[in-house]
Amino acid sequence: MRIIFFGTSEFAVPSLERLAGSGHAVVMCVTQPDRPQGRGLRREPSPVKRAAQALALPLSQPERLRAEFFAALRPEVGVVVAYGQLIRRDLLELPARGMLGVHPSLLPKYRGAAPIAWTLLGGERATGVTIFRLNERLDAGDVVVQEAVPIEPFERSDALSRRLAERGAAALLHALEMIDAGRAAFTPQDEAQASLAPKLTKAQGRIDWREPAEAIERLVRATFPWPGAAASWRGKALKILSAVAGLPAAPAAQAGAPSTSPASPGTVIEISSDTLTVAAGVGTLVVTEVQPQGRRPMTTRAFLAGHPITVGDRFDNA
Repeated sequence: MRIIFFGTSEFAVPSLERLAGSGHAVVMCVTQPDRPQGRGLRREPSPVKRAAQALALPLSQPERLRAEFFAALRPEVGVVVAYGQLIRRDLLELPARGMLGVHPSLLPKYRGAAPIAWTLLGGERATGVTIFRLNERLDAGDVVVQEAVPIEPFERSDALSRRLAERGAAALLHALEMIDAGRAAFTPQDEAQASLAPKLTKAQGRIDWREPAEAIERLVRATFPWPGAAASWRGKALKILSAVAGLPAAPAAQAGAPSTSPASPGTVIEISSDTLTVAAGVGTLVVTEVQPQGRRPMTTRAFLAGHPITVGDRFDNA
């Protein structure tokens, strides 16, 4: 089949690569224009642009999508994977066999721009990928293929995204095979089960030490690598990149000074050569990797080597 592909982020690259290696013809790859990135604000190509150029695929980077621009390509199917822009009805209706989306959740749960992060924040033990037919409503079209994927213990957002990208690419090819053979069945989503997963803000990465340790651990996993789970240490931002919820908080007392009160949230209650244990609202958080403000990521061991910390010291909320 003749396919137009719309994608921008790294998540979309496996789907594009699998399509390019299939028996289908990618007649156009559409991605966002180069955007300023980094401290120097240099314009950088999207991951999908780099992949399309490596695969020698036709490429377009319009600021605005216009159906008339693509009409001459006579597409049979459109594929949209993490493109980053809404597609209007006239373009949705252009491909003869419809427009398919690849979404990293078990729709109708977690519709929106950040399903992986919200899945981890929600404490889910499994997620999945959904191939569905796009309509004008956000991630609400009929489902053609859906596959469940277990979430690994302590898995962070970036690693889960890579796994779901690969599974989504395989599920996409399966859906296209069924459509090409006339065997595809499209199932409406159950609106009563729908939930939203909007784009995260930087403020949502701030750690509130009064929260249970399990909730803070989920925040750390869900917000890596962006926006990151941020605390404040002696007036400067400190991102916690890797941490595990531990046992209930013990008293923050030096040896030989008994206490019957649990440590207040944000208090350092234990220090080892490799970890820093901090009291939370319920339980403790064992920190293993951090990133100080203006510095590169580092292990807790490296952080402790340059930052003298004693039991009883306190983190502030970011």
